[in-house]
Amino acid sequence: MKCTFSICFLFMILSCTSDSTTELKIREFEGAVCEDCPKVRISIPEAQDNTLLGKSVNTAVREEIIELLDFAQNNNAIDIPGAIDAFTTGFRNLQEEFPEELTGWEASVTGTKSYEDPSLLTLKLETYLFTGGAHGYGATRYLNFDKETGAELSGTELLNDPEAFSEFAEKVFRKKYDIPEEAPINSTGFMFEENRFTLPENIGLSANALVLHYNPYEVASYADGSLILEIPLDKGLAFLERPDY
Repeated sequence: MKCTFSICFLFMILSCTSDSTTELKIREFEGAVCEDCPKVRISIPEAQDNTLLGKSVNTAVREEIIELLDFAQNNNAIDIPGAIDAFTTGFRNLQEEFPEELTGWEASVTGTKSYEDPSLLTLKLETYLFTGGAHGYGATRYLNFDKETGAELSGTELLNDPEAFSEFAEKVFRKKYDIPEEAPINSTGFMFEENRFTLPENIGLSANALVLHYNPYEVASYADGSLILEIPLDKGLAFLERPDY
């Protein structure tokens, strides 16, 4: 069967997209539901194949959740249900010690695919944890993966020249938050260590941007919330390690 150029080109695009898409399925976990149980809700993408990439994705997500919920290493959790049990145990232990003062604990994790191309996969985890006090703590975590090797990549490992990118990002940061170019980076109230601009712990990709995400307390007060820089991909591509991004 003959086809026009436009139809054939569209078929090629769809075929490449299908072949390069990682199969992820949302999996949900919940803690026990009772009057004196902590509330735990987890919804995360889970890779469906047994490739290096699939194993790396599932391991990285699992470890993030274990670190969040078993923060006191009560149970030495090795999986997500074990981490939920550890969180519940921590709550129950504190409940026995301070039965009249303890407020309910809460934890939630929502994971989504933020970006994918033939070489790179980025997942976004949005977490919330409340274990008493004036307020809970919400944070965002980007997980980047090299699809060929399955290796998890840190934010700076995405970059071909982290130092040059940091200089570029500082200019973007100063412009967004109205910090004069000649003034110290903390002159308007930020809290960068040693008064020097640094890249955030979380760097990832979305469909349209290279994202720099500073979580609360990272370089500003809790009241300032998250600080987010979104650099359009047409400007950010030059700083990415691999030319096919």
